[in-house]
Amino acid sequence: MKKKVIPVFAAIVLIIIVLLFILLGKFIEKYTPSKERMELSDYYQLSSDEEVAVIINNEVLDIKGRIINGTVYLSYQTVHDLLNSRFYLDTNENKLLYTTATDLVSADAESTTYSVTKETRSLDHPILKLDASEAYVAIDFVKLYTDLSYEVYQDPNRLVITNVWGEYSAASVKKKTELRCLGGIKSEILADLEKGTTLAVLTPDETWTKVATDDGIIGYVKSKALGTATVETHTSDFIPETFTHIQKEFPISLAWHQVTNTSANGNIGSVLQNTKGINVISPTWFYLTDNNGSIGSLASTDYVNYCHQNGIEVWALVSNFGARDQGLENPDLTEILTYTSRRENLINNLISAAIQYNLDGINIDFESVDPAVGDAYIQFIREMSLKCANNGVVLSVDNYAPTDYTAFYNRAEQAVFADYIILMAYDEHYSGSEEAGSVASIGFVSDGVANTLREVPAGQLILGMPFYTRVWSETPTTEAEDSDTIDYELGCYSAGMKDVQNLISVNGAIPVWNEETGQYYAEYVNSGATYRIWIEDTASLEEKLKVMQSSQLAGGAFWKLGLEDSSVWDTIIKYIN
Repeated sequence: MKKKVIPVFAAIVLIIIVLLFILLGKFIEKYTPSKERMELSDYYQLSSDEEVAVIINNEVLDIKGRIINGTVYLSYQTVHDLLNSRFYLDTNENKLLYTTATDLVSADAESTTYSVTKETRSLDHPILKLDASEAYVAIDFVKLYTDLSYEVYQDPNRLVITNVWGEYSAASVKKKTELRCLGGIKSEILADLEKGTTLAVLTPDETWTKVATDDGIIGYVKSKALGTATVETHTSDFIPETFTHIQKEFPISLAWHQVTNTSANGNIGSVLQNTKGINVISPTWFYLTDNNGSIGSLASTDYVNYCHQNGIEVWALVSNFGARDQGLENPDLTEILTYTSRRENLINNLISAAIQYNLDGINIDFESVDPAVGDAYIQFIREMSLKCANNGVVLSVDNYAPTDYTAFYNRAEQAVFADYIILMAYDEHYSGSEEAGSVASIGFVSDGVANTLREVPAGQLILGMPFYTRVWSETPTTEAEDSDTIDYELGCYSAGMKDVQNLISVNGAIPVWNEETGQYYAEYVNSGATYRIWIEDTASLEEKLKVMQSSQLAGGAFWKLGLEDSSVWDTIIKYIN
C-alpha cells in the first residue's frame, strides 16, 4: 500500500507546484508594468515625413498640417475654423485676404510677398500653397494677425498651438516615470518623464491622471508620481486691434424712400413735408447691373442738396434685386461676391457715387444671399467698411431677424466693421408663408431685437419697423363630405395704413386689440372669402418703439415712406427725439 500511495502523493504535489507556478506567472504578468512602447508617429497617425501633427490647447486634432521646405502650413479651413475666421480665401482668383481695422492684407498663391493696402511686404517662403484639393497657409503668417503662440517639434513633426489664455493646473514629476497612452500599467509607453518635468494636468484622478507635456504629448501618468498641483497662467503679448465706427451724436430716425425712376427724385420736397423728425433718408438709388460689380444709379444731386438744406442725411441704398424694377435681369450675387476683383469693382463704384453725390452713407440691402457664400458676403462688408471709413461715409447693413438659417450673415462680424446694423423686424409672415399672420407681431420684434443684441451692440443697432400691412384672404376651394374639413386658397397683398383703414371701414369690420401680437386684428367676409388683417398702425408702431427705447437702441428705421398714416410721426418723435 505504501508503494502505491507514494507515487500518487508525488503526482498531487507536482500538480500543486505546477498550478502555483501558473498562478504566480499570472500574478506577475498582471502586476508587472508593460515595457511596450508606441511610436509617436503611430500615436499622431502620421503617414509621411511631410505630415505634421496638430495639437491645439492640449488636444490632438484629427487634421494634419504639412511641412514644405522647412515651413509649417495648415489647411485654410483649419485656420479659418479653429484659429482666425477673419482670414478669407478667394478660390476663384487664388488669393488669401485678411482685413484689419484699417487695411486689406492680400497674398497671392505661391507668392512670398503680400500687400497691406498699398505697401508690399515679404516672407522668405510662400504664404499660400495650393495643391489639387487643398489650400495651405503658413503658420507664421497666421501668427502675424492672430492671438496665438506656437512651437514646432520634430521626430515626429508636430505643431503645438495655444490660443486660450488664463489659469491652468500643473504638476511636476516627483520621480522618473512613464507617460502612457492610456491609464494602466499595461498601456503602451509614449515617453519617459524625468524627475522635475512639469506637466499640464488635464483630468486629475486618484490612480491615473491625464496630462500633457510641453511638446504636445497627451497621456496618463500614475497620480502618485506627481507632486502637488499648482496654478499656472498662460499669457499672451498679442495686442488686439481697436475698431472704430462713425457714430452719430443723435438717435437715428431713418426712413426708406423707394425710388424706381429719376423723376421720383423731384418729389422729395412733398415727401418730406408729410413727415416729422426724420434725420436720415435712404433712397433706393443703386442696384447691381451685371456680374462684374457694375451698378445702375437713380441718384440726384438736387435731392441730396435739398435734404442737406433741411438737416437730413442721405444714406443711399444699394440692392441686389433693384435691376428688375428697371426691366432688367438681376445679376448673380454669388458671382460678384466670390471674386475679389468684382467685389473691389462694386465697392469702388459705390464709393465713387458717394463722393460724386456727396452722400452721407451707404445702406447695403443684399437679400436672399446663398448660405454657401456667407463668408464672401462678410468679406464684402469688411472691404466696403474700409473704403467707407476712409471717405467719411457711414456704412449700414440691413439684416433679417436672426434664425438658424440666417446665422451665416454673421451679424457679430458685421458689427465689427459696419457702423450700423439695421434689423428688418418685419415680414414675420410674407407672401410665401403657408398661413396667414402678422407682418410684425410684438413678440417677433422683441425676440428679433433680443437675439440680435447677442451679436450687435445696442449703440449700433437700428430697429426697422413696417408702415405696411398684409391683407390675407382665405377662399374656400373644396369641402370634405363630413363638412368638418375645408381647404382654402391663401392669398395676400401689401397695403399702406390708410388703405387698410378704408378696407376695414367699407367692409364694416370691427378691429379688436390683441395683446399677444401688440396690434389690432380685424376680419370680414367678402364674396365668399374671409379676409384677415393684423393691422399696422400708430398703436402697433408705438409698441415697437417702446421695445426700441427700452433696449436703448441707436434708433429706428421705417419701410417705407408713403405707406404711413400722418399720425405716426407724432408718435415717432416721442420716442426718437
